Amino acid sequence: MRSGPDTRNGPPAARRDAYFDNAKYLAIVLVAMGHAWEPLRSDSRTVTALYTFVYAFHMPAFIIISGYFSRSFDASPARIKRLVTGVAVPYVVFEVGYTLFTRWSDHAPDREISLLDPLYLTWFLAALFIWRLTTPIWRLVRWPLPIALAVAALASLTPSIGSDFDLQRVLQFLPYFVLGLCLRPEHFSLLRRWSVRLCAVPVALCALAVAYWSAPHLAYRWFFHRDSAQQLGLPGWYGPVMTFAVFGCSLVLAACFLAWVPGRRTWFTALGAGTLYGYLLHGFVAQSAHPGHWYDPAWMHGPLGAVTVTLVAAAVVTVLCTPPVRRVFRFVLEPRMDWAFRAAPAERAAHDGGRNAAGVLPGRR
Repeated sequence: MRSGPDTRNGPPAARRDAYFDNAKYLAIVLVAMGHAWEPLRSDSRTVTALYTFVYAFHMPAFIIISGYFSRSFDASPARIKRLVTGVAVPYVVFEVGYTLFTRWSDHAPDREISLLDPLYLTWFLAALFIWRLTTPIWRLVRWPLPIALAVAALASLTPSIGSDFDLQRVLQFLPYFVLGLCLRPEHFSLLRRWSVRLCAVPVALCALAVAYWSAPHLAYRWFFHRDSAQQLGLPGWYGPVMTFAVFGCSLVLAACFLAWVPGRRTWFTALGAGTLYGYLLHGFVAQSAHPGHWYDPAWMHGPLGAVTVTLVAAAVVTVLCTPPVRRVFRFVLEPRMDWAFRAAPAERAAHDGGRNAAGVLPGRR
């Protein structure tokens, strides 16, 4: 498995790693499936078990990869510009968009637009913005992962954190991002060994069995990472204990998932570059389910319904990751916005140097 950029047929910036694109696409498909299963949880123990199993690792795996690709963030002007245009601006646009959309879908015409209270899927953008801003700190401290786990554990027993920027979830998911910052290509190469792949099968089956057993106890709530122990009706000391237990469980299952991801180019590899599009846009489809009465037919709450929504969710998010959709929405999710930023010192120097040189060239005035 080639975990670094493929430079055989072009410069590193022009080549993408198929393995990570595959992983991002598969993770975003699981996210969409999980959202499609939500209305069916109360009707099927099997669906609840699958929901719990998937929620245990799909966002942790996605966040670990996000951390891995944030290792080079150094708070330079170019990186800050990319962070603003690629994360902050889409956050504002989709926060407003989801608020306006849910006024209709949830019959809540008085719902206020609040940039401090992430709605639905936008919490990830707020979290990614905060995590990346703190990257230089995690790259500097001696024990980044233990410190991040301590922060998450303290957050889990602090119900007073509030909902601003969904900080409870930001802090509880922080260790996965920091772990990604600490990883190296060789760590992913270890996961691609056949011995690890084979061991991942019984581990995942055992996890599924545990998920099925725990389904009546609503164990999946811990994997949301959005509430403190007290908010879940439990003593405060449960928070740190479950933080470490859930982190260990999610880390093992994320490793199993990443071990199964193919390292070669596949038909869906190119879709990995559009996972943020699929993530943010599929929420509008999921939010349309209630006003559209998609889950009202009785058959939707049986095995056929579960299979149907699974396939539809996978198909919808796949389409939303395709190049045509990305071209349509690129002005929102990847805006250039050069007009909003001052030129970096190096760019200004190059521009001034070119202008001065042009003034002394023959034939120029």
